[in-house]
Amino acid sequence: MAPASSKTNPPRPRKRVEVETGSLKRAKDGSAFTKCDECNKDVPVGLIDMHSCSLDSKIKMNLEAQVVEKVADVKKPAEKKKAVSSEPKPKKGKKEKKVKDPNKPKRPPTAFFLFMDDFRKTYKEANPDSKSVSVVAKEGGEKWKSMTDEEKKPYLEKVAELKAEYEKALEKFNAGSEEEQGASEKEE
Repeated sequence: MAPASSKTNPPRPRKRVEVETGSLKRAKDGSAFTKCDECNKDVPVGLIDMHSCSLDSKIKMNLEAQVVEKVADVKKPAEKKKAVSSEPKPKKGKKEKKVKDPNKPKRPPTAFFLFMDDFRKTYKEANPDSKSVSVVAKEGGEKWKSMTDEEKKPYLEKVAELKAEYEKALEKFNAGSEEEQGASEKEE
C-alpha cells in the first residue's frame, strides 16, 4: 500500500464557537431555533453565525434573534455558622440526641481489644518496616480466632476485673447524679 499523499485531503480548519454565558438568545417566538429565509432550515439561534447561507440572510436572522432571558449567576448559599450552645436544638421529625456527660465512666474494652493492644506491640517489634494498620488488624484477628480458650483466659480475666471496676464507678456516678437532681428539684 502506498502512503497517502497530503494533497488529496488537507485538514479543514475548525470553526470555533464563542458563547456568551451571561444571556440566552431566543427567536422572537421564544424558541431556541429560527428558520432561515433562504434555505428554509431550522437553525439554532446560538449558532446562527456558523450557518452557511448567504451573508444577507445571516444578518437578517441575527437581527431577529434577541436576548430574552438573562442567566443569573448561581451562587452557593453561605453556610450558616453553628452557634455554640450548651443544649442541642431539637430537629423536626427526629429524636433528640442525648447529651453525654463527660464525667460518666467509660465502658471497659473487650478481651479482643486488650489482646490487640499486646499484639500490636509484639507485631511492631517483629515487623518494624510494616506501616499498614489494616495488615496489623487482619493478622491480629486471625491470631485471635486461632487461639484456644486457655490462651484467651488472661484477657478474659482482665476484662472481668475492669468490668467490676466500671460497675462500681458507674454506681458512684449514678448516686452522685441522683443527689444533684434532687438538689436542683428542691431549688425550684
